[in-house]
Amino acid sequence: MKLKNVFLGFLLAGATYFLCALNKKTLLPENSLLFGLTTFIYLGSSLIYLIYWIFKWNKGAFLGSSIGWSGFFLNLLAFFVRWVQTHKAGFGYVPLSNLYESLVFFGLCIAGVYLFLEFKLPTKIFGSIVFLVASLIMAYASLKASSEIKPLLPALKSNWLVAHVITCFLGYGAFAVAFAFGVFYLISDKRNLKNYLPSKTTLDNLVYKLILFGFFWLTLGIITGAVWADQAWGSYWSWDPKETWSLITWLIYGGAIHAKLTRGW
Repeated sequence: MKLKNVFLGFLLAGATYFLCALNKKTLLPENSLLFGLTTFIYLGSSLIYLIYWIFKWNKGAFLGSSIGWSGFFLNLLAFFVRWVQTHKAGFGYVPLSNLYESLVFFGLCIAGVYLFLEFKLPTKIFGSIVFLVASLIMAYASLKASSEIKPLLPALKSNWLVAHVITCFLGYGAFAVAFAFGVFYLISDKRNLKNYLPSKTTLDNLVYKLILFGFFWLTLGIITGAVWADQAWGSYWSWDPKETWSLITWLIYGGAIHAKLTRGW
């Protein structure tokens, strides 16, 4: 049953949340605690996928996927808890406005893109790198970014900002998963991998489709960002570092897509 791992992941996430709430004696445990636990769950999923790969432990694929889903659901729960806590603090905004919130949402997007794609994959080995990347992103958020909930600057109080962040990070999530697939493409000739991986042509097509998916969302992200900038500062484009690097990223991926279509690269 394909959804068995999703259901088990949902139960594990619910149990984790319940234990946190019970320990803290509140229905809304600190979102930073939940995000921190998500980091370790993603890392655990990556390790189990790795054991599945190295030791040819078939049940490891199911277990790694189930734990990955539990991390995804807990990440999602933590996001909504933080949203509620912004309202309780009197600020009431969608938690996508600072580095910490953006990074934990990035982790959610990476996990989400991969897990929904995994239904169509012939092997689950890719999760070993995907969830490692997601756990590193989450760890960086916990260790280097402030999780404090603060009032928003006037320029950040916009639905266009929400649309901009969601679309951009869906694109970045797809690019991160494409990176993981690309790593396996590069090492697919290794003898101990040949029985686990699809052909290089299949891997190449998967990377290409992920890049197309990410490019679509990044394009929407740049457009919504320009509309937000005009609303907030009266200019669609000001060549600040974030805008410039988003354009450079867009051009690089656009060039890769163009090369694939015209030259078959």
